[in-house]
Amino acid sequence: MAQKKIKKIVVIGPESTGKTTLCQNLAQHFNTLWVPEFAREYLEEHGKEYTLDDLEKIAAGQLALEDEITLKLQTQLPKASCLLIDTDMYVMKVWSEYVFGQCSPFILEAIAERSYDLYLLCDVDVPWVKDDLREYPDEGPRIELFAIYKDILIHQQTPWQIISGSYAERTEKAIQAVRSIL
Repeated sequence: MAQKKIKKIVVIGPESTGKTTLCQNLAQHFNTLWVPEFAREYLEEHGKEYTLDDLEKIAAGQLALEDEITLKLQTQLPKASCLLIDTDMYVMKVWSEYVFGQCSPFILEAIAERSYDLYLLCDVDVPWVKDDLREYPDEGPRIELFAIYKDILIHQQTPWQIISGSYAERTEKAIQAVRSIL
């Protein structure tokens, strides 16, 4: 029997916009798994000072984690219809270019090779929450980064939606967006 295709939904946006919370809420609602942001684990282990080479390692780790959890989902929850992903290679591209002014060919190739079914872009309309790994508490960079993500999504083919409002409103909007592709 052929395995059904799992819909992959990526949650992206600037830091501290509720991406992880949204992934957790959606995974619970849809009785599925979610892929956490690998960068957090990497930076906690290696320190928050990073290089362009580190970003390539983080990108590779993110892809490996996505593949690992996709396989786990297929074997442990075969009735699941979707997988939530906190961060993808677009995030790695923006991060690389914003901080270092360039992006690894590895990240660009991964963008071209991977396909997803929906992007949820988290807006910057929630308060920034301090975290030792976060870099941009000021409103200006958050707005600038949001605009960069929005521009990327406008210029690609996968359906996408901006997720804004309170955390409860965000979850409800995201549930409706995910339902629309299932």
